[in-house]
Amino acid sequence: MKTAPSFSSLFIVPLAILGWPTLAHAHVGIGEPSGLLSGLTHPLTGLDHLCAMVGVGLWAAQRGGRAVWLVPLAFVTVMALGGLLGVAAVSIPFVESGIVASVLILGILIAAAVRLPLLLSILLVGTFALFHGHAHGAEMAHTYSALAYGLGFVLTTATLHLIGISIGLLAQKSGTMWLARYAGAAIAVCGLYLCL
Repeated sequence: MKTAPSFSSLFIVPLAILGWPTLAHAHVGIGEPSGLLSGLTHPLTGLDHLCAMVGVGLWAAQRGGRAVWLVPLAFVTVMALGGLLGVAAVSIPFVESGIVASVLILGILIAAAVRLPLLLSILLVGTFALFHGHAHGAEMAHTYSALAYGLGFVLTTATLHLIGISIGLLAQKSGTMWLARYAGAAIAVCGLYLCL
């Protein structure tokens, strides 16, 4: 019989992450965002992106059914649209606040195992994706390599979604869904940290 870890162990991972200062924020100067390699690596350089992208996949798997592929697909699609708006310098209010809120809300949804209707789930992650995409589109260099950067960013985002989906499906299969909920709590803690 599998038992859940102690309550105190729930906070070990978030504390370790918070102690790693290079993960604190993704929108800090990492050089000019351009080219495929930069696009592939950029989502891995910030706590907000790691938590949100893995969180979308984890929540989609936790919800189950068609959400497993529709929710992440909606995120990637709207994120690309948001990126185009950012490149075009179309202003969207509260982008950074929206990114932080996405991490906090996704964490809470996962920790509480909330199952929203599919359309509402898609609209919610689509809103989050718009903020994430816009932030990165606005950061892109306006050169020929911007398309390669965007492609790299989309590929890494999809990969992080797949990691979240895999964690969620493995937890379901092994009967350890409490792990997914603890991961959601850790994501929410990271969201609170990003609010500071």
